[in-house]
Amino acid sequence: MKRHLISAADLTRDDAVLILDTAEEMARVADRPIKKLPTLRGRTVVNLFFEDSTRTRISFEAAAKRLSADVINFSAKGSSVSKGESLKDTALTLEAMGADAVVIRHHASGAPYRLANSGWIDGAVVNAGDGTHEHPTQALLDAFTVRRRLVGRDAGLGHDLAGRRITIVGDILHSRVARSNVHLLNTLGAQVTLVAPPTLVPIGVEHWPCEVSYDLDSVLPKSDAVMMLRVQRERMNAAFFPTEREYARRYGLDGDRMARMPEHAVVMHPGPMNRGMEITAEVADSTRCTAVEQVANGVSIRMAVLYLLLGGAEPAVSAPRTEENK
Repeated sequence: MKRHLISAADLTRDDAVLILDTAEEMARVADRPIKKLPTLRGRTVVNLFFEDSTRTRISFEAAAKRLSADVINFSAKGSSVSKGESLKDTALTLEAMGADAVVIRHHASGAPYRLANSGWIDGAVVNAGDGTHEHPTQALLDAFTVRRRLVGRDAGLGHDLAGRRITIVGDILHSRVARSNVHLLNTLGAQVTLVAPPTLVPIGVEHWPCEVSYDLDSVLPKSDAVMMLRVQRERMNAAFFPTEREYARRYGLDGDRMARMPEHAVVMHPGPMNRGMEITAEVADSTRCTAVEQVANGVSIRMAVLYLLLGGAEPAVSAPRTEENK
């Protein structure tokens, strides 16, 4: 792996499979009475969040703490950023405090790349979402969830998603999750199809390693996993579709549409959900929906990422002691 995790496109197949396999080991730690490893004891991880977040920030905090790292949570609100402090000065402050890793979420696309390549800090930089650009750990946890559901936990080790058909539906234009997933799923061998209104398909999508469809009903019967994206109203300054009701009618996933999917297929959502718009309550609360699993898997994936960036070459989880090695 590289020193930083900025883009899903930076990961080779071997990198991605290593992270998924390491996360599988980390997930076993969550089943223990004491959910902690001493791996990153003495290391400091800073969560540098310039945008609001619930799942991602708490997930990274839980991951770092389960690895015994010291965690500093930084929020732009109530900090010197609200007084006009620049990213550079904030980074220099963190460096002076001895940050070993900085997990950054920023409203500006490219901010994590700038931080990683500026020389302002010596620690590892992890992109936790930048503007409408990328969100690599979300893509990793999505791939981890699909692999667990479709391949199986034990059988999944060392495997990618070759031949699996993943459909991503909704607001592709504003979705950093979609961009990261297209890159990563393609690297892992999956066939990705994007489904959205023409107004919510990005310019240049023909150069992405995926197919594009405007007809959800024609794609569902051949999908192994269907990922529903939230319509990001906060990033919209124009009318991208006539009404919410019309959007739900053409691109929302309800019980009837879910019934057209193969029996083994799963429904995914990165959250937060707009229930009744891109997904109905019936689908969101069904056993085929992995939204809650994705949250749990996010902790395992982020533990794996922090471990691989900071933990060196030691085994992630020590082998249980036997009579021979006592």
